[in-house]
Amino acid sequence: MSAVVVEKSGLRIAVEGCGHGTLNAIYSSIQKTCEVNGWDGVDLLIIGGDFQAVRNPQDLNCMAVPHKYREIGDFYEYYSGARKAPFLTVFVGGNHEASNHLFELYYGGWVAPNIYYLGAANVVRLGPLRIAGLSGIWKGYNFNKTHHERIPYSQDDVRSIYHVRELDVRKMVQIRTQVDVGISHDWPRAVEWHGDHKTLFRKKNDFEAESRDGTLGSVAARRVFDRLRPAYWFAAHLHIKFAATFKHEETRDQLVRESVQGAHATANDVDAGAQGQHGQGTSSHAVRNEDEIDLEMDESEEESTLKDQRPMPEPQGQEADTLTVPQSIRDQLPSSFSVRSRNPQKIAETVLPTEITNKTTNFLALDKCLPGRKFLQLLEVQPASQRPEEIISQPDEGKLRLTYDKEWLAITRVFAAELVLGDRHATVPPNRGEAHYRPLIEAEEAWIEEHVVTKGGLLIPEDFEHTAPLYNPEDPATADEPAGSSDAQPPEYNSPQTACFCDMIGIENRFFLTDEQRDERMKLAEQMQQSGSGRPGGNSRGWGRGRGRGWRSGGYGRGRGRGHGHGRGSGPSRSRGPHRG
Repeated sequence: MSAVVVEKSGLRIAVEGCGHGTLNAIYSSIQKTCEVNGWDGVDLLIIGGDFQAVRNPQDLNCMAVPHKYREIGDFYEYYSGARKAPFLTVFVGGNHEASNHLFELYYGGWVAPNIYYLGAANVVRLGPLRIAGLSGIWKGYNFNKTHHERIPYSQDDVRSIYHVRELDVRKMVQIRTQVDVGISHDWPRAVEWHGDHKTLFRKKNDFEAESRDGTLGSVAARRVFDRLRPAYWFAAHLHIKFAATFKHEETRDQLVRESVQGAHATANDVDAGAQGQHGQGTSSHAVRNEDEIDLEMDESEEESTLKDQRPMPEPQGQEADTLTVPQSIRDQLPSSFSVRSRNPQKIAETVLPTEITNKTTNFLALDKCLPGRKFLQLLEVQPASQRPEEIISQPDEGKLRLTYDKEWLAITRVFAAELVLGDRHATVPPNRGEAHYRPLIEAEEAWIEEHVVTKGGLLIPEDFEHTAPLYNPEDPATADEPAGSSDAQPPEYNSPQTACFCDMIGIENRFFLTDEQRDERMKLAEQMQQSGSGRPGGNSRGWGRGRGRGWRSGGYGRGRGRGHGHGRGSGPSRSRGPHRG
């Protein structure tokens, strides 16, 4: 794509719903749809989660999918270099992922050449387009917890590692300038009421009850949605195409609450105003596929206990984000559900930043890539956030390159010290509110300007490296058990990309593990196995205290990460039911 197309017609993007390890089919569908439209390609492909970046069979043992549904997919071909993505691809994480692989790239990074994972939360740029992504799905009982899951994973860890955490959302709602595109796997809570909800409820029988009792969609995604107000928001997860037009508050002095404003918004009954063309597939009623993953099949017993307590009314007002459960119900729950990280202090409401000016968001959710499903949409997107001084020059006029976002890098520096990994008993530092964080972020923006921007460091380096062994189904030495039927988990690999990123913005790389730390974690796993108190991927309810060190498995080595220091300095001081997939 030439730079002229970007200037005159906006960026041409393709959006796909759930990936589910079917990259070959997705790329083929895009190429055919481009031919129909007379396009020579797209500038960007966005995949809405459940990407399944499975590098080899052991990665399957870190994915929340029952054994009978485990498939290696075709991502390993792109990871090994046998194939290369024909279009620049970005994606967020969902609830069926090789979570160990994505954990290595918490801040974002390349999972294969030309395929970029946005991380747990991120904002990046592609030419004039500003893109925000939030990975994971909503589970309120894990929202205020730390990122405590580290290899070796217990059964519960595999099913909780993809739950959105408050710290990542806290970072996202510090954004004070306009974003063009938002991406989440789960739908923002109550967005369905701003589209043709009647047809949606007819097609998905359980959705109306869940929507009315306030359990459909993500509270976390809705907080970010309300704050960023992008022109477009793309999602997946619920395996159906659905469009909505969301009208935001018209007055600039309206206070923005970091909560849901209620599930019963007035329906708009208008299709999304995006310049969408030729959605893939024709079937309006999806036929139940017996081989399709049912999300409810891989829930833990404790999660099902919460489900049985439905319905609960949608919370209103300031306390909406607490998702209050009656004490009589709390008393019936296991002790592991006791709240340890609740922040009792009230955070002052904030005025919507003046630079966030967009008033209408076009929401679009898409299905998974299967015959007869509506999983693909092509659009031309005009940026609303363009500020000429922040557009990074591209080294190759024939190819747009991803760049870091200056404001997001500053936010990342402010919150880096609050990231807690591998300790399920730790608590997240309390949310001190935007008034506290704003001057810190402004100071860090000055640091980023001096140490990154002026040195030409905003262009995201194309520095993909292999960290896990390659898979070759024709080679008996690597083929092992293609269905991932073994419970063996891989070690935690150090990511050179994460190390370089942390060094660039001067933060500690808390994801780095020494060989000694891996040995320590491996010994802990062996002790627990011998005592019968649990096993990786088994029925244990946790691994106790500690930083959660990786463990080695025969033939898979120690990884090739490098560096674990604090980078170039810390800057200014700061305080530390339905079928879906």
